[in-house]
Amino acid sequence: MKTKPNWLLSVLPAIGLSAASVTATPEKSATPCMDALHLFTGPDVPAFGPHEVESPVNWKMTETPPDLPGKGLAQHPMLYVGENYDKMFLVNEGKVIWSYSTGTSYEYDDVWMLSNGNILYSRMEYIEMITPDKKVVWHYDCKKASGTPDHTEIHTCQPIGLDKVMFVENGLPPKLKIVNIKTGVTEVDHVIPSQETSNPNSIHGQYRRARVTAQGTYLLSVFGMGYVVELDKDFKEIWRYDVKMPWAALRLKNGNTLITNEGDHVTLELNPKKEIVWQFDTVKDLPEAYHFASAPQTVTRLANGNTIFTSRGDKGKGPQLVEVTKDKKVVWVLQDWKNLAGATAVQILDDPGVPEVPGESEH
Repeated sequence: MKTKPNWLLSVLPAIGLSAASVTATPEKSATPCMDALHLFTGPDVPAFGPHEVESPVNWKMTETPPDLPGKGLAQHPMLYVGENYDKMFLVNEGKVIWSYSTGTSYEYDDVWMLSNGNILYSRMEYIEMITPDKKVVWHYDCKKASGTPDHTEIHTCQPIGLDKVMFVENGLPPKLKIVNIKTGVTEVDHVIPSQETSNPNSIHGQYRRARVTAQGTYLLSVFGMGYVVELDKDFKEIWRYDVKMPWAALRLKNGNTLITNEGDHVTLELNPKKEIVWQFDTVKDLPEAYHFASAPQTVTRLANGNTIFTSRGDKGKGPQLVEVTKDKKVVWVLQDWKNLAGATAVQILDDPGVPEVPGESEH
């Protein structure tokens, strides 16, 4: 029998939801995504699923520089997407063991593997959840008529338990929503801050990464207006930090907030008092040989304190991922354009935590 863990009893009421309406995550190991990897290589998994659409390579497959730090593709098992190529990759033991193609339109921004192996992702024009054997279990479409007043876009998503999904839908106005994917009921549908505008072509830059925190608050990267904001369950502002182009913000387990400023190539770690306790400038702090061709959009904080930066690169130029220690030592540089495209989001699968528990996955 499934029991509802403590996080459900605390987080869901904090965001105005009933714990009784959620399917709890069964007890898992410390790294449940690793336990699910066998589901992606079974005999029932098609090489090309019925809903897949070919994604032709759109970059130059350049050679990997010699003597890069780390173990290349073998450094971490990971789920990997990039906004410039509509194919996601699952990597384990140094090779791509599974992929999923969605054509040639716009754009992967967020991705999650849940503890049951299902994958949730946002692709600007829609959100979708698929199984390891490439069946679609849930799909939500944006309004696609670009330039019309009701045009919408989605650049972020997050699983809340196994049967709810939080996402931000850019539009006039932008809204934060939580949908029960089993019942189809939209349980939260709330307008969030935006610039006063009637121009539907302006919505693309409104919001990027959004997360429900372990405390049940909403942490939002207000990309187009240049700040990160935390809202309580009633959508009242309780914390704010102004920053040039905040593509992503994460609430860390230590209570600090990690913000990726794409505009300045800088990632900041702030304590609750908004004091900078750590920062990394990928132009100044990286050796020139490891410089990105495109500024990082997101980062992942590992349990060991290391930080992984993602980059879209430039059609085969520059590293896709770089991992650094707290003291800014580079321990891994991934530059593998023969096996992977550029990177916008990565989930490290052997890092401990249940992904659908808010606050347990720092990506």
